[in-house]
Order: sequence, then structure tokens, then C-alpha cells
Amino acid sequence: MTRQGEAAGSSVTSKVLALLEAFTPDAADLSLSELARRSGVSLATAHRRAAELVEWGALERDAAGRYRIGLRLWEVASLAPRGLGLRDAAMPFLEDLYEVTHENVQLAVREGLEVVFLERLAGRGAVPVWTRVGGRFALHATGVGLVLLAHAPAAVQEEVLGAPLHGYTPKTVCDPARLRRILADVRKHGYSVSDGQVTVDALSVGAPVFAADGTVTAAVSLVVRADSAQPGALAPLVMAAARGICRSLAGGPSRVFPAGPR
Repeated sequence: MTRQGEAAGSSVTSKVLALLEAFTPDAADLSLSELARRSGVSLATAHRRAAELVEWGALERDAAGRYRIGLRLWEVASLAPRGLGLRDAAMPFLEDLYEVTHENVQLAVREGLEVVFLERLAGRGAVPVWTRVGGRFALHATGVGLVLLAHAPAAVQEEVLGAPLHGYTPKTVCDPARLRRILADVRKHGYSVSDGQVTVDALSVGAPVFAADGTVTAAVSLVVRADSAQPGALAPLVMAAARGICRSLAGGPSRVFPAGPR
């Protein structure tokens, strides 16, 4: 979401953050005037701050004078413990789950009231999904989102359930009372099911990744075509991958699926 008006942030830091926030998947490269307009800062301020960001490496400027996110920012972001470190620990298990199924395999964490996707593996014939690495999504509709919401603090759950819930398809659960029952089932059974809630042709099964203190630090999901499998058959695979990631984070064994041909 872009800021409206320079009054949205008067400090140097807020203006720099507004410039970075102006970039989105649909606007990955911007002219100076676009950058100023989308960030809500003046053209002169955008020019001055963008030049500093280019010098530091947070932004890059191409031959046509358009700006895009720079590699230096990616390097800093990779230090986030819930980002690259978690992804590295999870990759062997995500890859195993993919090799067993050749379907969409996803790893996500909760950031505030949204899901952030850290990794996605997908086969050529897998059902199309809306998610992308680094992308955000609502908590109430996806398999990983339902897991993360079910294990979120009560205050987070109340904030999500107390706000209008967007219906992506006719099957998206937007009734708070029904959603509370679904979240209770996720905690009881150890996995979530999102059947046609984001796109009508996709079914997602998610499972929690627990930290050493018992909190849920991430979620894993498998997304398949809605008519291709039953959730009960997919759940053990997803839960095994999630348990493997838990053990890896704790320094335990590194495999949960049998080696050899699949």
C-alpha cells in the first residue's frame, strides 16, 4: 500500500522506508516521478534519498534511469533468522516432500496479520497458485495461513476474526464463528485443510513447525488439484515434513522420507 502525502512520515527514515515500500511485484521498476508519487514524498526528496539508496546498494538504477530494488537489500534481508536460516533448515524436507508428490510445496511464517512465503517448490504439472517467495497473503484462507492463525496469540486471532474477511472464492470461510471451529480442529488434529478457498481448483493441507519452546515458528503446506487427492492421505506427508524441520532446527536427524527411488 502506498502512502498518501508527504505528511505520512516526516522523518528521514520514514521517507526512505516509503520509497522502498513503493516497489511491489506489479511495480518492480519505477521512474523517479513514479517513485515520488507512489511513496508520497516530493520529487526533490525522492531524488535525494534515491541517490543515497543507490550509493549504498539498496536500489539500482538502469540505463533508462528507472529504479529497482538492489542486491544489497537482499543481502541484509537474508540475515533474518526467520528467513534464510529457517529456509535452509527446511529445504531438505521440502525437497523430499516435493519428490514424493511433485506438487506445490510451501514454507511460510506469520508476519503481523499476514502470511509471508519463504519458499515454494512446484512441478511443471502442479496446479497454479497465487503465492510467490517473499509474497504476502491473508491468514484465513490458505493452508499455511490457517495453521499460523490457529497457533497465533489470542489477540492476533481476535484482530483477524474481528475484521472483514475477504472471500476469494464462494468456498472461502468468512464467518468468524465457523472459522473459530476450523482453527480449533487445526489445533486438535495437527493439520489444516483449505479446499477451494483461494482458487476453486486447489486444495491445500498445512502443518505447523514448532520451535523448541513449543510455539509455532512456521508452517508447511502441500497444494494439489482439488479433485486429485483426499486431505487425509496428504496430511501424514505434510506433518512428517514439518516434524523433520522441527528436528533439524533442534539439531536432530535430517531425513523423514525413505531414500531411494520414488
